[in-house]
Amino acid sequence: MELWYNFIDFLLPYSWAKHFFMKNALLAVLLVTPVFGLLGTMIVNNKMAFFADSLGHSALTGIALGVIIGIKSPLWAVLCFAVLFALAVVLVKNAQTASTDTIIGVFSSTAIALGIVILSRQGGFSKYSVYLVGDLLSISPKDIAALGLIFLVVLFIWVKMFNKLLLVSVNQSLAISRGIKVRLYEYSFAVLMALVVTVAIQWVGILIISSLLVLPAAASRNIANNMQQYHLYSVIFALFSGLAGLILSYFWGTATGATIVLILSLCFVLTLAYKLMRN
Repeated sequence: MELWYNFIDFLLPYSWAKHFFMKNALLAVLLVTPVFGLLGTMIVNNKMAFFADSLGHSALTGIALGVIIGIKSPLWAVLCFAVLFALAVVLVKNAQTASTDTIIGVFSSTAIALGIVILSRQGGFSKYSVYLVGDLLSISPKDIAALGLIFLVVLFIWVKMFNKLLLVSVNQSLAISRGIKVRLYEYSFAVLMALVVTVAIQWVGILIISSLLVLPAAASRNIANNMQQYHLYSVIFALFSGLAGLILSYFWGTATGATIVLILSLCFVLTLAYKLMRN
C-alpha cells in the first residue's frame, strides 16, 4: 500500500488526496466500479435488476444469522446466505411455478423481514444500520485486498464465460442446441452476483447496491451501438461516477455510495435525452 500512497501523493497533490482513508477509498473505487459495470450489462440484458436488489436485501438475514451464530464479523454468514439465496431463487424460477418477478419478490420480502425481526430484538437494530447506507471511507487495506481478488475473479470469468453467458441470456434454446449447459451458467452467474454484492455491500449499502449494478449498464444501453461499446461505456460510466462521487462526497460531507448513485442517475438521464433526440 505504501507504493500506492506515494503514487497518489505524486499524481494528485490535492488536499482531499492527502488523507489515507481517501487513498484507500480511491483504490477501492478503481477496483469495484469496473466490476459493477461489467456485471451490470448482463443483469440488464437478463432483466435481473430486481434480482440484484433482492440479493442486497438478503444481506440483512445473513447478518442476523451471523449474530445468532456468534460470528464477530458477519461477512462469511452473509456470503453463505447470499449464495444459497441466489441458488434458491434460480431453482424456483426454473421450476416455472410462478412468474420470475413474483418469485423474487417473495424471496426478497421474506429475507428482509426475517433479518429485521432478528436484528431488532431488544432494540439492537441501530448498530447494524451502517449496512443500509454503507461507509466506503472506512475501507481498510485488508478489505481492498478482498476487492482486488474479486476484481481478478470477475475478470477471469468474464473472459472465459462471456460468450456463453450472452448466448444463454439471448436465446436459451439456441444455447442448448450448441451443447451449452444453460442451468450451469445460470447458477454460476447467480453465485458470482452474490459474491460481488456480499463483498461490496458493507461499503456501498443495502439500499443502493442494486442501483450501482444497474445504472451504468442502463446508461450505456442508451448510447451503445454494439456489444463492445455497451461494455466499454458501462465501465466508463461506473468509473467516472465512482471517482466523481467519492470526491464530491468528501467536500459535501455526504454518503459516498448515495452520491455515486446520484451521478449515475444523472448519466442515465443525459444519455436517455441524447437517445430521444437522436431518434
